[in-house]
Amino acid sequence: MPHAGEDAPHNECADKFPPNRYPGMDVLVAGMRFDALQVGVRVLWEIKTHRFDTYNDFVRDQEIEKEIEQLHKELNAASACGYDFVVGVSTQAHKQALLDRDPELKIVVTGCPR
Repeated sequence: MPHAGEDAPHNECADKFPPNRYPGMDVLVAGMRFDALQVGVRVLWEIKTHRFDTYNDFVRDQEIEKEIEQLHKELNAASACGYDFVVGVSTQAHKQALLDRDPELKIVVTGCPR
């Protein structure tokens, strides 16, 4: 299905990193949208491109809590359907904040700009 929203930098990142098997599209699995299905393997991706590093501590904490809830839902849906799941974030600080909350997540720094 076409990418949700009209966020061109986010969609460009989702198409090129990891690369996406279906550029220009999201993937619907178990009723959940994923930003990409990696070429050649059964790996679904959630891409985060917002400017996490610019947020104050309160907003960062709120964002991480919201993301962790979303990511666990996506991880469960992916796993139930036989897919691996990876989160792509733009910066090391965002990766570390997520890992501090859940060290079991698979997270890759994409370096995608905003």
